[in-house]
Amino acid sequence: MAAINTMEKKLAEYKCDTNEAICMKLVRFPEDVEDDSTTFHPEFSHQVYGDDEVAFGYKGLQIQLFYTAGNLSTLFKVKYSSKVTETFDCVEPDDIEGKIREIIPAGFTCNSDDFISLLEKEANFQPFGTLLHTYTVHSEDAGDLTYQIHKVDVNCAGFHDYHKRLQTFLMWFIETASFIDADDDRWDFFLVFEKYNKDGETLYATVGYMTVYNYYVYPDKTRPRVSQMLILPPFQGEGHGAQLLEAVHRFYCSLPKVQDITAEDPSESYVKLRDYVLVKLCQGLPSFTADKLPLGFSADMAKEAQDKLKINKKHARRVYEILRLRATDMSDEDKARAYRLEVKKRLFGPYRKNQREMAKMKKCLRPEELLSHVDQMDTQTQHEELEKSYQVVVEDYRRIIERIATHA
Repeated sequence: MAAINTMEKKLAEYKCDTNEAICMKLVRFPEDVEDDSTTFHPEFSHQVYGDDEVAFGYKGLQIQLFYTAGNLSTLFKVKYSSKVTETFDCVEPDDIEGKIREIIPAGFTCNSDDFISLLEKEANFQPFGTLLHTYTVHSEDAGDLTYQIHKVDVNCAGFHDYHKRLQTFLMWFIETASFIDADDDRWDFFLVFEKYNKDGETLYATVGYMTVYNYYVYPDKTRPRVSQMLILPPFQGEGHGAQLLEAVHRFYCSLPKVQDITAEDPSESYVKLRDYVLVKLCQGLPSFTADKLPLGFSADMAKEAQDKLKINKKHARRVYEILRLRATDMSDEDKARAYRLEVKKRLFGPYRKNQREMAKMKKCLRPEELLSHVDQMDTQTQHEELEKSYQVVVEDYRRIIERIATHA
C-alpha cells in the first residue's frame, strides 16, 4: 500500500492545470514574444482538456498560443521540463498537441523565428468589411486610442480563413462555445479593431467581435439574434463591449425589415451590458420622460421602443424599470414602495404560474402526491425569494445608472 501511495504522489507531480499552462499573446512587436507582461491565460479549458482542466504527463508544461495582433497568424508550441515516460515506462502522457490541433486551423507555425518574421506582414493587414463606427478611448499610457467597428459578410475576401483563427478564442473564454458554419450567408459579423502606430505606419489590431444570425419572421421581417460576442482579454474593461453592442443595434435599427433584436442564451454579463446600452438608447425617447415613468409601463413605451429601436416588449420593460429607479426618490417611503411593487409585479410572474399549476394539481393528484409539491410552493418561501430577487435586480440597476452617470 505504501508503495502505491508513493507511486501516486510521484505521478501527481506530472499533472498540470491547463488554464495556467496555456499562455496566450496578441503580438505587435518582436519583443512581445519574450515579455511575460503581455501573456494572458484562458478562463476555461474544459472543452479541450476535460472537466478537470488538467493535463497529465508533463512537468513545467507550457502551451504557447501566440497570435499576431491583426491577422492572427498563429504560433503553437508545447514546452515542458520533463515527461512522465522519462521515469515511468508503462505510463502514457496525454496527447496535448493533438487536442489543440483539433481546434486551430492549418497554417500555424511551430517556430518562433518564423512567427516573428510574420510580424513584418502585419503592415499589409487591413480591417475587413464596411466601417460602421469610429470611437476613441483615453489611455493614461498612450493617450487617445482610436478604434473602428466594421460589419463583414461571409463573402469578404480573406475573411473566411481569418474567422477560423479568430473563433478559436471562443473555446478559452466562453464556457459553452461552439464553432459556427460561417458559409451560411444569414450570418453577419461585426469586428472591432484598434489603430496603432509602428515605425511610422498605421496598423490594426483585432480587439473583439460579434456574430449575429438573421432569422426569418413571417411574413416579411427578420429577427437578428446575437450568437457570440467576445472582447479579447487585453482589451476587456475598456468599454469596447458597449461600443460594439450599441453600433450593432444602431445598424439593425436602420433596416426596415428588422422586427427586433434578440440574443441566444445570453449570459448574465451580456444581459447587464444590454441593459446599459438599451437604457442609453431609450432615455431620450418621448414616452420614457421622467414625468411619465411614475405612471407605469405603458403601451406607448413598448411601441416606441419597438418602432424606433427594434427593442421587444420584455427588454423595454427592463429599461423602464431602470429609468424609473433613476427618477425615483427612494428616500420617500411612498415612492419607494410604489416602485418596489411595480418591479415585484413583474418578478412575481413565475410564482403566479406556480400557483396556477398548484390549482391544476389539486384537481388531479392524490393527497400524498400533492403533499410532495406543497413545500416547493410555500407562500412564505415565495415572498422571501421574491424579496431576494428584487434586491438583486435593484442592485444591478443601480450599477447601470452609476455607469451611465459616469459616462454622461
